[in-house]
Amino acid sequence: MKRLLVAMSAAVALLSAPAASFAGSAYFIMDAKTGKVLTSSNADDLNHPASLTKMMTLYLTFEAIHRGKLSWNTRIPVSSAAAAKPPTKLGLKAGGTVTVREAVDGMIIKSANDAAAAMGEALGGSESGAARLMTQKARELGMRRTVFMNSSGLPNMQQVTTARDMSTLAVALINNYPQEYRLFSQASFNYRGHYVRGHNNLMYRYEGMDGIKTGYTNASGFNIVSAVRSGNRRVIGVVMGGATARGRDALMASLLDRYVSKASSVSTSRLVASIGSVGKGKQVEVASASDDVAVDVDTQTTATTASRKRPEVVPLAFAASSNVTVPMDRPVAMDEIMNAGKPVAGGGWQVQIAATPSAQAAKDLLSIAKSKAGNALANASPYTEPYGKGNNTLYRARFVGFSTRDDATSACAALKRKEFDCMLLPNKG
Repeated sequence: MKRLLVAMSAAVALLSAPAASFAGSAYFIMDAKTGKVLTSSNADDLNHPASLTKMMTLYLTFEAIHRGKLSWNTRIPVSSAAAAKPPTKLGLKAGGTVTVREAVDGMIIKSANDAAAAMGEALGGSESGAARLMTQKARELGMRRTVFMNSSGLPNMQQVTTARDMSTLAVALINNYPQEYRLFSQASFNYRGHYVRGHNNLMYRYEGMDGIKTGYTNASGFNIVSAVRSGNRRVIGVVMGGATARGRDALMASLLDRYVSKASSVSTSRLVASIGSVGKGKQVEVASASDDVAVDVDTQTTATTASRKRPEVVPLAFAASSNVTVPMDRPVAMDEIMNAGKPVAGGGWQVQIAATPSAQAAKDLLSIAKSKAGNALANASPYTEPYGKGNNTLYRARFVGFSTRDDATSACAALKRKEFDCMLLPNKG
């Protein structure tokens, strides 16, 4: 059964440990020669990518190298913010440097968060700047539902992706940077005299698997993207939301055992990805962003796709903007994603913590948040607001009545300490 955050009206117990309640199980197995979906479950549901995020950081790194903006020996400065990232990490020192090659090896093999943060700052001027570039690149590649908020994959409730989108990114890495892609098959590397072993244990033992990345946070569960070559066959697999690393690996192995033989063995010069959405499969050749994209329709669907449910809590990057609805069945412009949070009527400030499928779920979530945040919300009032139409209607969960930005900021900080997401919204008046 799929593990979703259930409706808030029935989720008081789960929300007492919110960090563990957002992971939804999903898998996606695709024939990369044809773009045909061999099997899938919840392939277009929003999930947190965790360290799968580093696949996009690496993609932009390879792109920068090919464009001459970086070299493998370029020394990247390490900020205090990058050095302070929690494990897993290389142990970079603030004020020091790390070479691009060291950072790349660290991200691929060690899944080092400090290396990813330092690289993000080098690519985008800041991690948030890199996240904007990463999300823009996701759109260019056909990743329709992915939003990046940092370069490492460390927890951020607004950082979301889907199993299908991650398979698209895997295909893009293989197609566009085939030499660099070989680095994903490394089992270890030497970092300044220290032997560093990777932890993609399935890749080390599954015949034909040559990549690509694992990931885990409490909110995401255990994730993996795998690429397998069997003779002339090429298959991409994604498993998200596993309860344990062993269970995730076992599911991936069993899916590959069953479906690799069903993939096409016809030779092709480039791989293709499926970027279809609910009930609509499409095959897209993933080339560089400047290339034309050839599309043809693949009508294959699955029973699990037809019965799929949308997330019970919509990430704030989508939820705060009145012109974005979920689910999205079209590419989304960057200004729709990054410029969320338009002013609303009235004076003062508001704090939004979520958007939910029902008004009651929003009210219940606000009640739980207020009880946990304490004095910071003592003078605030819970407020729900519908937006969208028909089946896409969602209900914003907000606290209103903050007279100053400082008051709203303090409330938001208190909420974050209790593992609630939040966004400040100024009123028009």
